Amino acid sequence: MTEGKGVSLDVDSSVNGPLVAEVVTQQLEAMLAAGNYDGVKTLLEPVQPVDIADAIGNLPLILQALAFRLLSKNEAIEVYEYLEPAVQQSLLDRLRSGEVLELVERMSPDDRVRLFDELPAKVVRRLLAELSPEERRVTAQMLGYEVETAGRLMTNEFIDLKEFHTAVDALNIVRRQAPYTETIYSLYVTDRERHLTGILSLRDLVTADPQTKIGDVMTREVVNVRTDTDQEEVARAIQRYDFLALPVVDREKRLVGIVTVDDVIDVIEQEATRDIYAAGAVQAGDEDDYFQSNLFAVARRRVVWLIVLVFANGLTTKVIANSDEVLRQVVLLAAFIPLLIGTGGNVGAQSSTVVIRGLSTQRIQTLGLLKAVLRESIAGALLGLLMLLFVVPFAWWQGEGPLIAAAVGISLVAITTLAATAGASLPLLFHRMGLDPALMSAPFITTATDVAGVWIYLSTASWLLANIAK
Repeated sequence: MTEGKGVSLDVDSSVNGPLVAEVVTQQLEAMLAAGNYDGVKTLLEPVQPVDIADAIGNLPLILQALAFRLLSKNEAIEVYEYLEPAVQQSLLDRLRSGEVLELVERMSPDDRVRLFDELPAKVVRRLLAELSPEERRVTAQMLGYEVETAGRLMTNEFIDLKEFHTAVDALNIVRRQAPYTETIYSLYVTDRERHLTGILSLRDLVTADPQTKIGDVMTREVVNVRTDTDQEEVARAIQRYDFLALPVVDREKRLVGIVTVDDVIDVIEQEATRDIYAAGAVQAGDEDDYFQSNLFAVARRRVVWLIVLVFANGLTTKVIANSDEVLRQVVLLAAFIPLLIGTGGNVGAQSSTVVIRGLSTQRIQTLGLLKAVLRESIAGALLGLLMLLFVVPFAWWQGEGPLIAAAVGISLVAITTLAATAGASLPLLFHRMGLDPALMSAPFITTATDVAGVWIYLSTASWLLANIAK
């Protein structure tokens, strides 16, 4: 987390980041093409690092390294951490080995680990070997943790104090270590074995009497996570308690790192993107690079689920084929099949979306899983009854009699109730099985309700025809 700096460009100061980056890119490319390197430095000096990263990423490959080299060393490190993984790798290929080593050496450990996750194993081994012993140890330790856990997300750049320190001694420690730490707003207290014993805010430290012991003003009840805690749980904890940072401890309760709120924002975006792709039955690889992926790779990711859905929809075809006799008697019945299965799919998709989101935010646990399913089932029935007011009169008019209207009306209520129940219960079933509930997405719910809906509709019509004949 870094302090911002003002933007002095030929755009309104209230514009959003992407527009600033677009303007910077245009001016930057023109200056680089003209060889106006002093102008480039002047242009970039007031711009936020994240906007500089976006601007450099939008430049032609041949100009990216040139623009990056014109940044000051401190700013280059910060800008590099905001660059897309593909641009980071491209710069590593174009920079001299000495520049690469300094760049990687001065990155924060959590950002360095994320970069190494994207690089080929051979390159990672070479870079690790060239790091200083301390940075090599920290990076290797973090790489040893499971992916998408607090251990891979954390940084070891934090300030820890001792209970016997006085407030004035602690302030001196903060002043010395502040330039090298991720945040100074949360200060952690450890014992001789580095066990986490308390936490202290910078405000409490500054307002404390200079000779007061840290142990007398710190808070001993500290919310923390373990190194193997899933990153989603870490994000929820920071959101729940409004923390700027969350301490990470190992199995022996020793403080080994902290996760800051800026890293959690990245996690939230990553997890939300993954759930959205899953909800659309898209098998996403690297979510951040999806729109930069090769079209054949994109098609390969999507076609797997589409083939599965095609075979599943084949069951609908089978149901219709087995009901050819009733359709021959009343051909107009076929005209209402798209209406019924479309309605069922929409209701099921709505219910699954609500439940999946409730599981993600853990709001559904307060209501109870069974009550949530019952609530959605009742909602589905109510939706079906409300839609009867519009659909049944239309079906009666089109069918010129009560047969089709009755079949459509009965089926509509049954289908919407079933779709809502399935849309709520199937994601909960996946969650109980330890699978991602987002996998039970709208396309799957829609396909399931298509098969069931057609069967309900044609079975109802057959029963009505049989009873009318009697």
